[in-house]
Amino acid sequence: MSRSRTQDHDADSAAVLSALGSKYSAEILCAAGTPKSAQALSETIEIPIATCYRRIEELVDAGLLTCEGRRLSDEGRRTNIYRRTLDEIEIDFSDDAPAFSRKRRTEAKNRLQDQLED
Repeated sequence: MSRSRTQDHDADSAAVLSALGSKYSAEILCAAGTPKSAQALSETIEIPIATCYRRIEELVDAGLLTCEGRRLSDEGRRTNIYRRTLDEIEIDFSDDAPAFSRKRRTEAKNRLQDQLED
């Protein structure tokens, strides 16, 4: 039995609200404007690495953060690199269910920001 579009939207809304409601999620999203590893995010925000990994998983599941690939860490290990998928999100609670307005990051903006960071 397939889920209806309304059920999918409700599940997406719940995932986004849950992820945004978790402690440190907003800080991770702000810090992930450029690609960063979980270790770099943990150090930047000054949170335990286990907490950082849990928040990253929630944010990825909600579609707010994406894994951009893998890089070698300073210790020579392959590590995932994450970046936020949006720059703005607006939540409207005036109807029966929350409605989201998102300003997605474009690939062009990501490339430009990467060039500026180098």
